[in-house]
Amino acid sequence: MSPPVPERKRDELVRYEPSTRVNHWIVAISFVLLALSGLALFHPALFWLTNLFGGGTWTRILHPFIGLVMIIAFCLLGAKMWNDNRLQPRDRVWLKRFRDVVANREENAPEVGRYNAGQKLIYWVIVICLPLLLLSGIVIWRSYFAAYFPIELIRFAALLHAFVAFVLISAIVIHIYAAIWVRGSVRAMTRGTVSYGWAWKHHRLWFRDAVKGDAPPK
Repeated sequence: MSPPVPERKRDELVRYEPSTRVNHWIVAISFVLLALSGLALFHPALFWLTNLFGGGTWTRILHPFIGLVMIIAFCLLGAKMWNDNRLQPRDRVWLKRFRDVVANREENAPEVGRYNAGQKLIYWVIVICLPLLLLSGIVIWRSYFAAYFPIELIRFAALLHAFVAFVLISAIVIHIYAAIWVRGSVRAMTRGTVSYGWAWKHHRLWFRDAVKGDAPPK
C-alpha cells in the first residue's frame, strides 16, 4: 500500500496536524504561565507578577500543577517528534555554516529534513531540562514532598531549579525569535501549512519527501 499523499491547498504542504498544533500551544501557554509565576516567586522585585494568578498563595499553588501539565503535554509532543530530531552527521556541518544560514545563504549549508540542527538542539535542551525541573521541583514542593528531604538537598534543588529554568527560558526565547525571524514559520503552528517556497528554501529534504508522500504531517 502506497504512503498517504499529504493534503494540499494550492501550493501549500500540510506540516502539522490539528492535534499536534493544539498540543504545541498547550506546551507554549503552560511555559509562559510557568515563566511568569516562576519569576514572581524567584525575586521580591518581581512579586507583583503574582497578581496575574490571584496573589502569592495561588501562585505557589498553581505553579507546580501547571508544570505537570507542561511536562505531560511535552511528553506527548516530544514522542511524536523524536525520530525527526535525532542528530545526524549533516547537522554538524549545518552548525558550522550557521553564519551562512543567518545571512540568508542557506544554499551553502547541507539540505535540511523536517528540522534543522538548531531546532534539534532546542528540542534536546527541552528534553534534558524538563526532567531536571520535575525532579528538583518535587524536592521543593513544600505542600507535598519537601518535608521528606533534608534542608541541604532542598536548597540545592532550589538553586538547580532556578538555573535550569533560566537555561530553558533562554532556549525558548531563541526558539520564538527564530520562528518570527524565519517568515512563514509561525503559520506552520497556527494554520498547519507552509508554502512550497518556504519548504524548499528551509527544509529541502523534507519538501521532497512530503511531495512524494513519504513524510506525512505530524
